Amino acid sequence: MTSLSPPKAAPDEARRKRTIAWVVGLATLGLIFDGYDLVVYGTVVSTFLRHPDEIGAVTPAAAGALGSYALVGVLVGALLAGALGDIVGRRKVMLAGYAWFAVFMIFTALATNTTIFGLGRFLTGIGVGALVGTTGALVAEFAPPGKKNLCNAITYSGVPFGSLLAALLGILLQESIGWRGLFWIGALPLVTLLPLAYFKMPESVAWLVSRGRIAQAEQVSARTGMPMPGHLPAAPATTTTVTTTTEAPRTAPAETGRAGYSGLFDRHNWSPTVLLGLTSAMVLLLVYSLNTWLPELMLRAGFNAKGSLAFLLVLNGGAVFGALFGSRFADRFGPKLVTAAFLLTGAVFIVALTLPVPLPVLLLFVALAGLGTSGTQILLFGFVANYYRTNVRAAGVAWCAGFGRMGGIGGPLIGGILIGAGFAVTQIFLILTGVALLGLVLVLMVPRHHRHAVPLTISPSATGDRIDFVAPS
Repeated sequence: MTSLSPPKAAPDEARRKRTIAWVVGLATLGLIFDGYDLVVYGTVVSTFLRHPDEIGAVTPAAAGALGSYALVGVLVGALLAGALGDIVGRRKVMLAGYAWFAVFMIFTALATNTTIFGLGRFLTGIGVGALVGTTGALVAEFAPPGKKNLCNAITYSGVPFGSLLAALLGILLQESIGWRGLFWIGALPLVTLLPLAYFKMPESVAWLVSRGRIAQAEQVSARTGMPMPGHLPAAPATTTTVTTTTEAPRTAPAETGRAGYSGLFDRHNWSPTVLLGLTSAMVLLLVYSLNTWLPELMLRAGFNAKGSLAFLLVLNGGAVFGALFGSRFADRFGPKLVTAAFLLTGAVFIVALTLPVPLPVLLLFVALAGLGTSGTQILLFGFVANYYRTNVRAAGVAWCAGFGRMGGIGGPLIGGILIGAGFAVTQIFLILTGVALLGLVLVLMVPRHHRHAVPLTISPSATGDRIDFVAPS
């Protein structure tokens, strides 16, 4: 008889830190391209509105629809990733996502009419959604205790950083390489990120344990320095005795509680799941309204083309620095309070954009509006990724990313409808302020999460010696 020994107490620290750095770095780079691919449309929409020889005549309403097609794809991709990520693993979904969105950025760059362009945006969005809906779960399972919100903030800051990059490259390169060249840049992960991730991004040890694949989890733990969880997952019964032999494979029961979406909507989780999904929808409505239409709104307010793109750059710069700053407080005081504070900041400074102030002050207001919109979404992903147990974590992040895209889809559409209907810039900003306040109310309603423990008793020998582990439900 061979005993099932408890996890090692002191894994190779240097190897663990190196693994975390690779995982967080690759995940961040992936979301930089995600942010670039989604927001590059906002940098070229004014070109489509004014130059029908590019992909055909485009009205404001049609431009809003084209902007939303990618977000419909994100919704589909994120929800699919949530179903698959907790079953086949985070790594496989992420590698597939990198390849998918890069290929369809090329497809979009070759479009000659609005139909092909819209189809390309939708298909690109599926790959983007798969990444956004899986990355938070993976990073939460590699991040060290006390730094989980910080690691998620670093990773999801890739989205507004990619948006910032799209605005910057639009200012510098659009005249020389055109809108097609900007879309070709979005395909670079196919020859850069994908090969690196294939060799350097391991599967999550916590996920492998949650699926009962203990032997494989131990192999990955030994290779990466990531510790085995401090418990083995519990079986449905309150107490279980596991006995192993030298011939038997080393396995353990799957994590207690239903996995994936069925666990996400069980009696413990359905209420916060609905509230977090609605909060995400409100925030993403703000994010994609501003990222799609802010350059056009500023053009209508009297700024030139490059100046209007500069506002987009400042908006996303504020999101990056704000989220990294706020994540430190989220780890200390909890993400709910900090997320609520960010939403309040967004509401205050979106309405402040209606004030007649000097340009430097206006740019500061735009940066703080970015902190309260895209920055809030970054904190929200960290909130969700650390709210749920392991076997529903990917589904929870995917739900937040996927259902939230209902608001993201509405953002470009609503902006196009309001502009087409003749609403003034001031009126549009006031409407967006109301959306931010609604999001604030929703996030304050999310209940405090209570984790329930279920003991798992393992008998490592025939002598009756016992080792007790505790697994979260």
